[in-house]
Amino acid sequence: MAFDVERLLRLWSDPLPVDDGAAAAAFRELYADPVTVNGTSMSPADFVARARAVQNAFAPVRREVLSVVEQGDRVAVAFRMGGRQVGTWTTSAGPLPATGREFWLRVIDVLTVADGRITDIVMVADELGVLVGLDAVRLRTPADAVTGD
Repeated sequence: MAFDVERLLRLWSDPLPVDDGAAAAAFRELYADPVTVNGTSMSPADFVARARAVQNAFAPVRREVLSVVEQGDRVAVAFRMGGRQVGTWTTSAGPLPATGREFWLRVIDVLTVADGRITDIVMVADELGVLVGLDAVRLRTPADAVTGD
């Protein structure tokens, strides 16, 4: 199949067209409409909003592909993405205001591809590891729960 992973990641890291319609059209070239991401249906406009949020959170957004495995209609991509955090980063634990610090998020995406476009994504990111490293969250031990710390 030889899916173009670099082209895909450029959508997330390179500046998008200012016009939302043109930006959505760029996503439609690689993504079906809609795409299911971890069970949630997303449109190209949703991807544009997410990509803009990533691009506003990091300056510059950098990426490094660690591994790509293709089999049939599936492409698994392990990569790191990050940079210096200059804006709010929206995480599963809530928004993290700009820290000015540089960090890398480890991500694995398993993509289902039909007719050259992504139709389904199972995505896992190590947000907790990054948040602990930034001192944005603290892991509690059972003793902490007893003492109230």
